[in-house]
Amino acid sequence: MSRAPVNTQEQHLVSMTAGGQKTKISGDTIEHDIEAGIPDAHTRQYPSAPTHPSFGLHGRDPRLSFSQRSLRITWGWFSVCMSTGVMAMLLSEQPYTFRGLVAIGTAFYLLNLVLFCTFFALVVARFVRKPRAFITSLHHPSESFFFGSVWVSIALIIYGMQVYGVPRTGPWLVHVLAILFWTYLTSATLVAIFQYHVIFHDERLTLTDAMPSWILPAYPLLMTGVLSAAIARSQTQHVGIHLIVAGIAGQGLGWILAFFIYTVYLTRLIHGSMPPASVRPGMYVSVGPAAYTCAGFLALGKMAKKHLPPDFLGVQESFAVGDVWFAISVPTALFLWLIAIWFSALSTLSIIRAARKMKFSLQWWAFVFPNAGLAIATIQVGNALESKGIKVAGSILTVLLVPLWILCACLHVRSIWTHQLLAPGKDVGVDDVNDTHDAKLERYRARKRDRVERQQAQGARKQIGRGALWARKWMSSPAPVEHGIAASENSMETTQGHV
Repeated sequence: MSRAPVNTQEQHLVSMTAGGQKTKISGDTIEHDIEAGIPDAHTRQYPSAPTHPSFGLHGRDPRLSFSQRSLRITWGWFSVCMSTGVMAMLLSEQPYTFRGLVAIGTAFYLLNLVLFCTFFALVVARFVRKPRAFITSLHHPSESFFFGSVWVSIALIIYGMQVYGVPRTGPWLVHVLAILFWTYLTSATLVAIFQYHVIFHDERLTLTDAMPSWILPAYPLLMTGVLSAAIARSQTQHVGIHLIVAGIAGQGLGWILAFFIYTVYLTRLIHGSMPPASVRPGMYVSVGPAAYTCAGFLALGKMAKKHLPPDFLGVQESFAVGDVWFAISVPTALFLWLIAIWFSALSTLSIIRAARKMKFSLQWWAFVFPNAGLAIATIQVGNALESKGIKVAGSILTVLLVPLWILCACLHVRSIWTHQLLAPGKDVGVDDVNDTHDAKLERYRARKRDRVERQQAQGARKQIGRGALWARKWMSSPAPVEHGIAASENSMETTQGHV
């Protein structure tokens, strides 16, 4: 198969080789080779990584076991949980309902719980068998950014507990949700700090690499606004005020971090080439920060009307502070809403132009989650402005997202069945992370063998030394031995005489 020419302004992927050194790899070239079926695509990507002789070419070996394939589950698989959980969240926000809508939302929520527990168990099993791959996965360019999707999935589970759990349980769950929120906010902040620190410290990424997925470590913070507003619905005024303030702070930090990455991403689009066809759905990730910040501000403004007292922050009681906060949230949310629409339109046009070259990948789940955030923001804007047209637009987006979710789910299952996923050469970055673990383990075993051999050699030398010392002592002192023998003979003669 002849190879198509590669754009001179191609991406460069920085990866850790098995020897621990950093190498720059052409990202566009790798993606082209993978799509073209070039056999050595991943070998060239990770030149120092050992190959797996038990695997067939590109994972087409029918004897590939479940145990081997489960080692290829990455953080990126939690994007399935993000998209499934957000569908449950979106269905709970619908302005126009019908009988059975709550049941459908509950089904999505329960399915998300099952998927999350399954993927989490598989990821834990992977790192139990390859423990040294865990640290590498947190800074590897192809896998590390998706670690944030785990925490977004947790946020959606907590949100579902409020929407679908509180009406069916007692007040105990209300108190549990408040504790879970503070735990989540702390964890999300730590993830955003430490993961960006690890990536900045251990990797060297270039502007031509920039993708909206670089925002994912900050995505957990982008969920704090809608999450805190949802939990505040059933809380007391005192707890509700704390949740509103924390939600604004967390949402603001997430938006600022996303804004920084926005500038890098747009610089890449202006200066470099477009992403490869199969990963272009990942461009929709850029929709999420503006969409969820828009929805979060509006939801928090609505809760401010309910919980903030008139004299909040020492303001005189001449006007309601909660009403002012809500009034400020509406125009702020409007310009964020238009930013989300712009990014969604830009991504859609780019995908349409490359639709014939696209093949399914985990990036396709970005069709659902970010655009579901846009649908939620649209519904929130419609509710705030009391606009029937905008609320209908949000409902139309919901109707479009349901078949998109079904399409992604069917293609995902088909890709697993046909070994287009969970197979060598198909999961970008997995071979490098796992093989880095194998190389580290081999070096550890080699050092352990050398240490044991040195200890054995030292022990042998000590034994030889002690034997030689005893021999020298025995050879150098014959008189005491002869004297001892003569004394023994005299003792025997004396004994016989007495007898």
